[in-house]
Amino acid sequence: MHFPKISISFPLTLLTAALFLLGLGPVYAGQNFERRTPLVIAVEKVGPAVVNIFTEESAPAVRNPFRNFGGSPFDRFFDNFFPPTNSRRRSLGSGVIINRDGYILTNEHVVAKAVRIKVTLIDKREYRAKLIGADIKSDLAIIKIDSKEPLPFVEMGCSDDLMIGESVLAIGNPFGLSHTVTTGIISAINRTIRPDKRRVYQDFIQVDASINPGNSGGPLLNINGSLIGINTAIYQEAEGIGFAIPIDNARRIVNELIRFGKVRRGWIGISVQDMTPEILEFFKMDKQQGILVVRIIKDSPAERAGLKAGDIVLSLDRHPINKKVDYRERVSTYPIGNTIRFDVLRDGKAAVARVRVSSIPEEKISEFTRDWIGLAAGKIDSSLKRKFGIDTEKGMVVVEVVANSPSGKIGIRPGDVIRQINRTTIDHDKDFREAIVEAGSRDSVLLLVQRGRYGYYVTLEP
Repeated sequence: MHFPKISISFPLTLLTAALFLLGLGPVYAGQNFERRTPLVIAVEKVGPAVVNIFTEESAPAVRNPFRNFGGSPFDRFFDNFFPPTNSRRRSLGSGVIINRDGYILTNEHVVAKAVRIKVTLIDKREYRAKLIGADIKSDLAIIKIDSKEPLPFVEMGCSDDLMIGESVLAIGNPFGLSHTVTTGIISAINRTIRPDKRRVYQDFIQVDASINPGNSGGPLLNINGSLIGINTAIYQEAEGIGFAIPIDNARRIVNELIRFGKVRRGWIGISVQDMTPEILEFFKMDKQQGILVVRIIKDSPAERAGLKAGDIVLSLDRHPINKKVDYRERVSTYPIGNTIRFDVLRDGKAAVARVRVSSIPEEKISEFTRDWIGLAAGKIDSSLKRKFGIDTEKGMVVVEVVANSPSGKIGIRPGDVIRQINRTTIDHDKDFREAIVEAGSRDSVLLLVQRGRYGYYVTLEP
């Protein structure tokens, strides 16, 4: 006899209850399925690509203050109490593998000064890693491991569409505890963080997920498991507050670090200033917004893109710009070859310009320096030696200072010799050009100025 097939469908929860009442026990597979939330799936997806980073740094040698005097009777006394040491200090952090070739994205401060880097995966595989490139300004670095076996990795997502209040999770190794997951929400975007007097970080994502030492360099993920930021534990005084570098900003830096080992920052050829109450009134603007373009350098990328003096820059790539410092920090995240969208107000009407960041031509460096910090410098030759009474051949001599410029206000004057720019020693004009290019995207510049037999450090804020 042939019986027809009968198909009966029960909701999963009812089926589980029925089987339990029949004495067949709980259906664990069904329960696990119901508990696998999007956050669990995101951790399963990305977790294997998160690594633990151990570094070893050379311990600083204790300096004998009497050594310079040669044959001092204090030498033996000092060495007995402070013997030379080659010990190393260990530090740790996190990172995330971003492609199958073994490139790992992390924070610059995680690997800074490291003499040896070791990486551990979630499956306990260990590798020696090499530093590919690091950028202290963005606090990002790339290290690399080589493996004969396939490596898990996660592709970079998008951070331009982040929503305040959306759920996020952070994975890292806080305090050396391997693969710890914390969750929270996005509390704010475009945050400016000043961890100390010398550093300012802009455009950070603020989250309420715990980010502690060891989490630095680990991934920040959205509910879909997309990589939206790199966690950065730089604000240790805060409790219940974490910060992350937006992945869209990181992507531009990563490409430079992998290709060149450093970030090649360029220029666009404009000078800007903050909007004062008088300027706002002149342009009939009723609120503080934008910055004013005061000068366009001839044959610069800005001129070629159609920007003009008198334009009011409202946003860069749709990110609002309200201060000169905001402008400088955001422009500095675009290496050479990138294009920036400028939304401007011109004669009361909206306009758009797309500016391609370029390297500064040698013939423009003098003009850029004069326009940026307000001085002109030349190679030290016999005529300048006689003119200013200089007895050194190293450095660059200041030949002109613009009135009311950053250099003029700080007291620099013709005849001063520039010996360092941001701790970079200046011996020749090539050193000067390279240091100016590197410093050009910063909000301040530290100069070591020699005047006669004495040297002075001065900080200029263009």
